[in-house]
Amino acid sequence: MVRAPSKPLTIEEFLQLPETQPASEYINGAIIQKPMPKGKHSVLQTRLPTVLNGALQPEQIAWAFSELRCTFGGRSIIPDVCVFTWPRIPCDDTGAIADNINTYPDWTIEILSPDQSQTRVTKNILYCLQNGTQMGWLIDPDEKTVLVYLPPEQVKVFDQPDDTLPVPPFSTNVHLTVGELFSWLMVRPFKA
Repeated sequence: MVRAPSKPLTIEEFLQLPETQPASEYINGAIIQKPMPKGKHSVLQTRLPTVLNGALQPEQIAWAFSELRCTFGGRSIIPDVCVFTWPRIPCDDTGAIADNINTYPDWTIEILSPDQSQTRVTKNILYCLQNGTQMGWLIDPDEKTVLVYLPPEQVKVFDQPDDTLPVPPFSTNVHLTVGELFSWLMVRPFKA
């Protein structure tokens, strides 16, 4: 849902507004509320950071976050999952993670919801890549497909169960196939 305020808000004014449920993003002067996550989206958004953090956190390579607001370049977006390399994790004066993340993630991951515009989500991924993000994934649970955005190449499609998903250079110890990713959605064995 796009909400056009009666008078245009600056990004600073937007950031002072109370958070909404589901969360809202600030893109090109518009406030856009993300759709409420559904079952498949929720499973992937919960499981993926756990798997990534299991591979990346012990060696302090990177940290994956779910629904973390990132404000940079005049936008304030909330990727479903974003990953920051360890040296780039924003910290406060005490060394704890900062409350306000005013930079781009190193890896942005979006999970398409049934009510969500693929174009809008793709634009957010491309915006991240234009501002320094190393890689973007767009996961489509209904199509069991992952679109991988890796500049300067074209988008690559991964839709075969045995396809190994590419990861940013800092994540070489993450090994995940399309089939493994989407197997997380199964509660009961598939029946044809």
